[in-house]
Amino acid sequence: MTDRPRVVRVLPEPGALARAAAGEVAGRLEAAARARGLATIALSGGSTPRALHALLTAEDGPFRARIPWTATHFFWGDERHVPPDHPDSNYRMAWETLLSRVPVAATQVHRIPAEMPDADAAARAYEVELRDVFGARGLLAEGRPRFDLVLLGMGADGHTASLFPGTAVVHETGRWVAAPWVPKLDAHRITLTPPVLNAAAAVLFLVAGQDKAETLRAVLEGPTLPDRFPSQVVAPTGGDLVWLVDQAAAARLSAIG
Repeated sequence: MTDRPRVVRVLPEPGALARAAAGEVAGRLEAAARARGLATIALSGGSTPRALHALLTAEDGPFRARIPWTATHFFWGDERHVPPDHPDSNYRMAWETLLSRVPVAATQVHRIPAEMPDADAAARAYEVELRDVFGARGLLAEGRPRFDLVLLGMGADGHTASLFPGTAVVHETGRWVAAPWVPKLDAHRITLTPPVLNAAAAVLFLVAGQDKAETLRAVLEGPTLPDRFPSQVVAPTGGDLVWLVDQAAAARLSAIG
């Protein structure tokens, strides 16, 4: 478990949540690049990051100039088993809303090769990519990649990245990347595993919407049941864990209920 206190910040609405997230992203990437000339981030999919990306790339906004774009390497926490031009691709969403709008070289973008027919092969290939990138730059912590920042969301079922309830990958301890079959989706997903997520210097959850309220209460205040609520397995060792949630998602939390 993390040896630092978990931080939960409740923002009044999704716009305020996105602004708070933009501040976290800018500050942490800025600090990492200043310290060693390089920053690493794992992006998330879903709809919530779109507003964040808009803030980070806005020409007249306060965040774009702070991000060390040319020194930051971009990865993904998970991906759908689809080609990069597919409408469901997390990579495509990030490219269209973020990466295509800023000065980032192709060598700084490390997408999951989800177009490979064999999802397990894609997971293995991405693990090789992580080993090459992080190993060559001395960015391993106890043999695992140490991201400066991992962005995560949480589904109404308690999943995060592609760690879904009832899937064995929730208990993975060895592999860095896995391709679990998710019965409820009738599909494979490709995802970073708990050992990698928990090696990060910081993990930032973004959670918005009334449909997440009961699950968020269970995850943050209920008993530890990772097979039911996989988000509970995320607890960085020696890193920061920050939850940014809007008022609707936080409605059932005892601290504000």
